[in-house]
Amino acid sequence: MTTGQQAAVERIKGALQPWQTALADPAGTQQNVLAGLLKTYAQTGYGAGHNAAKIGTIEAYRQAFPVVTYEDYEPLIKRVMAGEVSLLLNEEPVGWAITRGTTGDKPKFIPMTPTDIKMRVSAGRAMMNYAVTSGKFDLFQGINLNLNFPSVVGKVKVGERELEYGYSSGIYVKFVSTGTPIRSLPAQADIDALGGGKTIRDWEARFELAYRKCKDEKVTMLGGVAPTAVLFGRYLKKSHGIYPKDLWQIQVMTLGSVPGINTRYEPQLTALFGKTAIREIYGATEGMFGQQSDDRKAWVPNYDLFFFEVQTRSGIKMLHEMRPGEMGSLIVSTPILARYKIGDLILACRPPYFRCIGRDRWWTPLDYFWGEFMTLNFGRL
Repeated sequence: MTTGQQAAVERIKGALQPWQTALADPAGTQQNVLAGLLKTYAQTGYGAGHNAAKIGTIEAYRQAFPVVTYEDYEPLIKRVMAGEVSLLLNEEPVGWAITRGTTGDKPKFIPMTPTDIKMRVSAGRAMMNYAVTSGKFDLFQGINLNLNFPSVVGKVKVGERELEYGYSSGIYVKFVSTGTPIRSLPAQADIDALGGGKTIRDWEARFELAYRKCKDEKVTMLGGVAPTAVLFGRYLKKSHGIYPKDLWQIQVMTLGSVPGINTRYEPQLTALFGKTAIREIYGATEGMFGQQSDDRKAWVPNYDLFFFEVQTRSGIKMLHEMRPGEMGSLIVSTPILARYKIGDLILACRPPYFRCIGRDRWWTPLDYFWGEFMTLNFGRL
């Protein structure tokens, strides 16, 4: 390994260190994260209205700030769009992330700040950690096959300014590509140029772009949404008579957006892409909250970045306080959203592993356990 390569390896390890240190002491880390968030909230109208500057404990935070949903925040977000930036933000927004509306709801608009953008680079932790734990640093000499949604769909006025908005998965790639050793093709700008449509024709145009840009490249990684990866593999077979595994030797895939990536989706992914390491990432439009750290079929939280609570049958508790087998509705605190009930149901495995098993609906546990039975996984990590 050359001096330059060794330096790159050390930078990767250094970037992963805060995450790993936090996993060793989640309670202490979460206290520190909350203290930092409260300083941020105190600089906003919403935070000042809840006396953020005077709060020093988790208990006081819970008493002062209510648990809220997007519907509660939506009127405030609209006021931010109208120019009242300091109502929710302590920095000027640099863009907006929107949801894809896959839950049947109308799209949500979430403002992004410079601090928020830096945190979204954590989307690259899964791949970087795979390289460190496997020793396969040569994968960074190859290309990451980018199958993500557009990062720019349109523009929205914020006061007198016009800012771009787009899908969070594309936004993650755009900033991961500039903040980590991961080089992605097609470039996010080329995907954005095709527009933000969601029809079959729109996706086939993106898939064809990915094929043309990457067919002669050394592709060693794949990042994106799990169902999209499956659709891409099927598109290649239908349109070009080949499978992805016939073109590339992909070492690792980092995939998100749906439950069951390592169980329900694994057979399809293996059939299309060959035997490769699968690493689940758990994120949403509001932030990147965790990623798979090893071969165990679950993700571990970014305790160093966000403050995590869960609403369980026995009340609200910290995420790291959950017992194995316990379920709860996730509540996240980000630099923009305080005590935000995101709407996902979380299952605690043995520490520090968790699974998002779906949206917070009464039938979600039934669907999860049926999926575990049908895949013969039976809850195994």
